Amino acid sequence: MQIKSVVFSALTFATLAAAWGNPIPASQCTTGDLQCCQNSGSSTDSAISSALSLLGIVVQDVNALIGVTCSPIPVIGAGGNSCTGTPVCCENNSFNGLIALGCTPVNLYL
Repeated sequence: MQIKSVVFSALTFATLAAAWGNPIPASQCTTGDLQCCQNSGSSTDSAISSALSLLGIVVQDVNALIGVTCSPIPVIGAGGNSCTGTPVCCENNSFNGLIALGCTPVNLYL
């Protein structure tokens, strides 16, 4: 099971790196809290666009990474902090985890 998680994380990092640059180490997340998002993409993605519209959120940078259905990741190194979604560091998570704005991909293993 742990091997599946590592492989999934590696594939997630590769996908995010291609779209939004290289993930930063979790220790360099200084703009906000670490989040584990079940989905991520840009405001042009149809599902994300719909959620933004329903919440009345206008995003200026259409290429910015947005997290959807996010939950906080506890302190790195504390047991049981697995993220089966996309680990990100987001500037604005004031929408109760529904949407997180200004996200940067994070590598939890650095």
